Order: sequence, then C-alpha cells, then structure tokens
Amino acid sequence: MKPHVADPAEWRLRTRSVRLPRSDELPLLMGIVNTTPDSFSDGGLWTQIETAVAHGLSLIEAGADILDIGGESTRPFSDPVDSAEEWRRVGEVVRILSHESDCPISIDTSKAFVAKGALENGAEIINDVTGLEGDPAMIQIASETGAGICAMHMQGTPKTMQINPAYESVVAEVYTYLEERKNTFAAAGIAPERVCLDPGIGFGKTHVHNIELMKHASKFLDLGCPILIGHSRKGFLSKLVKQTIHREASLLERDIATAATACSLADQGIHILRVHDVATVRLALTAYASSRTTESLL
Repeated sequence: MKPHVADPAEWRLRTRSVRLPRSDELPLLMGIVNTTPDSFSDGGLWTQIETAVAHGLSLIEAGADILDIGGESTRPFSDPVDSAEEWRRVGEVVRILSHESDCPISIDTSKAFVAKGALENGAEIINDVTGLEGDPAMIQIASETGAGICAMHMQGTPKTMQINPAYESVVAEVYTYLEERKNTFAAAGIAPERVCLDPGIGFGKTHVHNIELMKHASKFLDLGCPILIGHSRKGFLSKLVKQTIHREASLLERDIATAATACSLADQGIHILRVHDVATVRLALTAYASSRTTESLL
C-alpha cells in the first residue's frame, strides 16, 4: 500500500468510533441502501420497509462495515424531493436497522430535518453530497449531535451537475474545496476527528475528470481525514467497459469494473469505499490482497 502524509486512526461518530484501516489493510466498505424509486442503478428495488431492511442486513452479512441509507436520488438530472417524503422513505428503515444490527448507520441526505430525525433514531453519520452547504441548518445539526460527517464535492446540483462541468485542474480544485470545508467545520466546532471527505466521483465531472480523480485519489489523504470514494457502478465505469466490449455494460459487468477499481483504490490507501455489491468487492479486495503479499490479510 502507498504511504501517505497523515494516517488518522479512527473516525469518531455520534456515539462511537470506527477504526480506520492502516495503509497495509483493506478499505472499509460502506454498503448502499437506496429507498428511492429512481436511483440510477437500483431505483425501486428497496422502496418497501421490509425489503430495504432485508437488503441492509444482507449487506452486513456480506461484509459491510457501514450502511448508507438514502431516500432521495442524486443521479444526474434528478429532481429533489421534499423533506417529508424523504423522511417517509428512510425513517423506519434507519430505526429498524440501527436496532437490529451493530453496524453504524449513515444517513445520505442534504436536509437537516432528515438528518436530525435519522440521528434521533440511531444513525451515527451524516453523508451529505452538498458538503453540508445545501441546508443552512446542517452544520448546526452536525455540531450539536456530535455525528460523524462525510462531506462531498459536487459542481452544481444533481439537476445541473452534468451540464458541461469544467475545471482547470480537477484534482487541485476538488482538494482545495474539501480543505476549505474541513476548515469551515473546525470553525463551527466540529472536531476534525469527526470529518470524512469525499471527492465526489461522478458529481459534476466528465469521464476524464473522474479518471483523473481515481488515478490521484491518494492525494486527498494529505487532508488528514478519512477519505471515502463512491465510484460504484458510476457512468465512467460503464464507458470503460463499453470501450472494451463495444456494447453497453450490464449490471454484472459494472460490478466487476467496480471491484477491479476498488483494488486500485485500496492500493492507494483509501479508507472507505461506498459500494452497491459488497460481496463482490469484498471478494475482489481479499483475493487481491492475498495474492500480492506473503503476509496474508485474510
């Protein structure tokens, strides 16, 4: 694994801490539970409370270290939903999963109302694609509750982000944004140990931008925070597959591409990977690690 400047030992959450992998260990896996009817790869599969809970439990059994539950699609060109509808989709799922497992629960939302409700029902983490900028009350909620936070970079909004995204230097500009958010959180009284940062693969980036961010993911470790990458099933992977097989990628092929690139991210020392198919990624990482070292990581 590639050494880096800062190596945080843990990510402090609302009531506990998650031990982060050392540079010679495998990344943690954050399993995705979308309760939306319109998410880009699995929209509509887990809209019922019972099926969403069962899916979450199956991800834990497959090796998820964290569950990320979301009730609003942030796919390109998606429309927002109001707080009441988003909470209707996620509230009971958060409550049940937080009581039925010890796996830390993350709420994937940009709304303070939804975040507060989820934290009151057992969630430990706020995962906000707007970098906690979309709702003026979000930073206060994070500070008051002591929740772990994951702040992501996004150029524009889900509705506009893929309309001609442009950067002079995507890695440098995303890095600067995340550093500024980290400083803003510190000024608001949020301890650095509670902050995780995400460069936002696929959020206001072209295919080339995404490849650059993936190639240089280790740069973000210099921020001294846990780094999360959410590359699972993203469009740039579909494009890579299509360039190879000369047709549209199937779901299985996107999951294979996700697992393969997860190995590259593990090699760069990334702490957390947010993925749909936990079992496939876990298997790929374990096989990769055991095949490249004489000291087994199994």
